[in-house]
Amino acid sequence: MDYFTWCIITAGAAMTLGVVPTALSQGMALKSALEGVARNPNASGKVLTTMLIGLAMIESLAIYVFVVAMIVLVANPFTDKVLQMLGAAH
Repeated sequence: MDYFTWCIITAGAAMTLGVVPTALSQGMALKSALEGVARNPNASGKVLTTMLIGLAMIESLAIYVFVVAMIVLVANPFTDKVLQMLGAAH
């Protein structure tokens, strides 16, 4: 396999490893918030506000993973050096 194929595989694996835990965490946060609202409906405004802030923070992790994956695919700073090393090896 060539270098760019490895970059695509790495970016896909990074997205998978970064997004799955994020999705599970958001589901657990939503479940907990809904249970809290069900137990105490008078506090629903505070619980939902706190949940939304928490979901935004959790979502930022997935966005960081996406940005790193895009850097690996499009603007990898090591591309020239790796290609030089591969060229020197042949």
